[in-house]
Amino acid sequence: MAKAQQRLVLESDVARVDLVVQGMTGASRAIVRGMFDHGCVKVGGQPCDEAGAPVARGTVVEVAWEIERRYKEIPRTRTSRAFRIAYEDKHLIVVEKVAGILTVPTERGEQNTLVHEVARHFSKGPRITQRACIVHRLDRDTSGVLVFARTDAIAQALKAQFADRKPEREYAAIVAGTLREDRGTFRSYLATDEDLDQFSTTRPGEGKLAVTHYEVVQRLKGATFVRVHLETGRRNQIRVHFAEAGHPVLGDVRYEVERARHPAWREKRLALHAKTLGFVHPVTGVPVRVTSALPAVFMAFLAAMK
Repeated sequence: MAKAQQRLVLESDVARVDLVVQGMTGASRAIVRGMFDHGCVKVGGQPCDEAGAPVARGTVVEVAWEIERRYKEIPRTRTSRAFRIAYEDKHLIVVEKVAGILTVPTERGEQNTLVHEVARHFSKGPRITQRACIVHRLDRDTSGVLVFARTDAIAQALKAQFADRKPEREYAAIVAGTLREDRGTFRSYLATDEDLDQFSTTRPGEGKLAVTHYEVVQRLKGATFVRVHLETGRRNQIRVHFAEAGHPVLGDVRYEVERARHPAWREKRLALHAKTLGFVHPVTGVPVRVTSALPAVFMAFLAAMK
């Protein structure tokens, strides 16, 4: 079957990527949606499966497809607007959380939380009959991958791996200002103040050890795109460490709020995405590794900053 390739550097300000691909290929909207599901489209060099994602001027869109193939959209396995399933078996589930939803309820008892949505999925209906057991969390305005267990025993086995610092946890972050060093490590003891904010302390016996490694991916106008590896997983750890270094995560409304503003980051979310999670399956012993693509808002920002 004949194959074709197209590459386009976008000249318009902002557009939907599916409309761009349709213009490049001349295919119908239905076939174009199928192209996204079958890995035909790259945006900024990265695979893109979000047909409605916005793309900005200067973004490189690439399409490679079989000309006579009638690509069909894959039925969505997503069961909730709060998450998409990345991996699932009878013991656990790894999901890709969207920004804007709490992982677990606060003391105010919000019901629109990720743990409730996953429990609903386990229960296969609106009535919750099965629990989703929490292993770790992401902040409300952070997106990305995290794992839930179906039983307490599985949850405890996974938590033990986290306690031993065994899981691979990589984040993508865009932080304010220009980081001078290409890579570095933040190491401090994090404590909690009366407003429940985290901060580094040097008082003996106070706080819990927090270790954050980072590597600069790209220096931008007024910001830096970084790859972050967590050695420990304290609450707000990445946000606190970068804020205390004078480079808060863009969009942060809690730590170094004024510095965290950027004229091109207009999203009501953090520029923080849990990109990769890797661990050993507690039952099978087989490594499980899930990587989540950068959200469309990240790609649009990076393209606009070039």
